[in-house]
Amino acid sequence: MLAVRLHAFGSALRCEEVEDPSPGPGQVRIAVRAAGVHLVDSVIRRGISEWVPLPDLPTVPGSEVAGVVDAVGSGVAESWLGERVVTQLGLAGGGYAELAVREVGALHVIPDGLGFAAAVAMICTGSTALGVVDAAAPAPDDVVVVTAAAGGVGTMVVQAASRAGALVVGLAGCREKRQAVLRAGAAIAVDYLEEGWQGEVLGQLGGREVTAVLDGVGGVLGRGAVDLLAPGGRLVMFGSSSGELVRLTSEDLFARALTATVAVGPQVAKRSGGLRALEARALREAATHRLTPFIHPFPLSEAARAHEAMESRHTVGKVVLLPDAG
Repeated sequence: MLAVRLHAFGSALRCEEVEDPSPGPGQVRIAVRAAGVHLVDSVIRRGISEWVPLPDLPTVPGSEVAGVVDAVGSGVAESWLGERVVTQLGLAGGGYAELAVREVGALHVIPDGLGFAAAVAMICTGSTALGVVDAAAPAPDDVVVVTAAAGGVGTMVVQAASRAGALVVGLAGCREKRQAVLRAGAAIAVDYLEEGWQGEVLGQLGGREVTAVLDGVGGVLGRGAVDLLAPGGRLVMFGSSSGELVRLTSEDLFARALTATVAVGPQVAKRSGGLRALEARALREAATHRLTPFIHPFPLSEAARAHEAMESRHTVGKVVLLPDAG
């Protein structure tokens, strides 16, 4: 099979032929039709171990796949053969490949009408977005600022918060991204790369106060968004793509009475009824068109280019690898 492998941390991904995997007891093999690309994949490729343990090399990155079951291991019913499924593979990876194996209990059957790329976008990125919105609990009287609003999580957070009736301000860095944020349902889209962007946000709000910030960037941008919060406002952090979390002060927490919540990992699952329940809910949201993932596709063989585009912030929505044509 064709697989994308990393041979040395900090080096380029290489697409090469490797031996086909076989499903073990309790496992199925999936003919991969879509593989999700996550920021964590980039962190691992660069050899940064601060947030996640690094795998043994060589390794096939990728923790999210959707496809068709083409083989089953012992103890697995043959009725799984031909089933359209989506799953998270975990930190062990293996998703950037034409074939992947997973325990049958970790699979979700893809709902009718939902494509492979959309399913793989929802299994982790979509469920994270729902967890963020659950934590934020936006309401019609809220003004919500979303950083990284044109990203995979951001575009769905914008959709869900807007659907809840909140006035959503999306921060995005170029015209194409701002247009995507507006299509996702934001009332206002502002270029955070422009000097004075905070004043632009407040000017467009016309006197309304910012009551919630949903931040996936951290660092200087996240701090700038927090500075917009009115007293009693709330911050929900779902990432730190800048490399550092928002730095909060005692004045933020006491004098301004801000509240801060982290909406990643176990916190998301616990708040939202458990990981599998959240994954299933995300798939239903997409199947019923309540959430629509924005997909930025690349061929599997161009995984290195996909990483480069994601890291340079030249992608909109969820980056997904698809099988090469032919």
